[in-house]
Amino acid sequence: MTGKGHILVVDDDPEIRELLALFLREHGFEVDVAADGAAMFLHLQAGEPDLIVLDLMLPGEDGLSLCRRLAAGYTMPIIMLTAVAEEADRIVGLEMGADDYLTKPFNPRE
Repeated sequence: MTGKGHILVVDDDPEIRELLALFLREHGFEVDVAADGAAMFLHLQAGEPDLIVLDLMLPGEDGLSLCRRLAAGYTMPIIMLTAVAEEADRIVGLEMGADDYLTKPFNPRE
């Protein structure tokens, strides 16, 4: 593992997953990716990452529900990533346990 930490990117859009993974790896992070909540929990069985970047709109269980479950059972920070830019949605995400909120489209440097 590199010295900067381990990040799990959870997004159903393969382009976004790979863009974020590439950018983060180029900056020294160990990165795993998952397309949905089920795949995310499989990764978590192998060990807790230092950070999760979690899309709000996922197939199956949505990101808000997953965020609530993560906040109840894990300690890593969660950044919600979503195309939903409404203030009320951001507030709900933060209330569900997210530590920060980033709307799509975004610059990976954000």
